[in-house]
Amino acid sequence: MHIVVCIKQVPDTKIIKINPKTNTLDRRSAPAILNPYDAHAVQEAVKIKEKTGATISVLSMGPPQATAIIKKSIEIGADRGYLITDRAFAGADTLATSYALSKALERIGKEFPVDMVICGKHAIDGDTGQVGPGIARRMDIPPVTNVIEVTEVNQEEKTVLIKRKLTHGYELIESEIPCLLTVEKDINQIEYSPMPNMIKAAKYEPVIWAVSDS
Repeated sequence: MHIVVCIKQVPDTKIIKINPKTNTLDRRSAPAILNPYDAHAVQEAVKIKEKTGATISVLSMGPPQATAIIKKSIEIGADRGYLITDRAFAGADTLATSYALSKALERIGKEFPVDMVICGKHAIDGDTGQVGPGIARRMDIPPVTNVIEVTEVNQEEKTVLIKRKLTHGYELIESEIPCLLTVEKDINQIEYSPMPNMIKAAKYEPVIWAVSDS
């Protein structure tokens, strides 16, 4: 089983300031971090890996320094990482981002078929929640949003049992695999990384693709 987690580098919103002239986030005023929802997505992939023996890849689109969040994901427990980075991606909206990530997933899948894609519910610097479902639409796989528990993964029947949050309660559904999940932060707790993971992360160099590599 192959799980790909889509991750994003974002400014730490606990520190970031607002530009008084443009009334937008001043991204230079805060350190860049792994989007918190995406960290929980990686952690959930690790939990599934412990039960099924899955392989975990992480995928990000961003500037070259986004390799730092790939290393952080390796530290949490991912096996390998991919970064698509190019000036052509600058200023990409959610439509363009979901397109670029779906194309990268397609390329990854040619080498190692993708059974499940996991994304954070949304990025804390955008809060749209559109990229995950946009990827699923382009890949023609079912999206399941607001996931708070992955109850069971049945590799033989290629199904996954999921609990998702609704406005006034919860819903337990079964989805076919491959599928895409977007997860809430309360799906799990981020665990301390073991020393071997930290050493691997420090040495790890992700695969990097530009537009010309497509």
